Amino acid sequence: MRIIRLKEVMNSTGLARSTIYKYIGERAFPKPVSLGGQCVGWVESEIHDWILARIEERDLA
Repeated sequence: MRIIRLKEVMNSTGLARSTIYKYIGERAFPKPVSLGGQCVGWVESEIHDWILARIEERDLA
């Protein structure tokens, strides 16, 4: 299991920081994991699964 930081999440998804946090608020994106203080990261496999789900939605449309 690997924890990735916001910059890598943005690079992987192509989303802006504000969009990521908007989707988190809408419960449409994986929640970050607290790493202590104000530091957060995301579970890489959860981000990967989210991307695959977007691809699957596209293919079903």
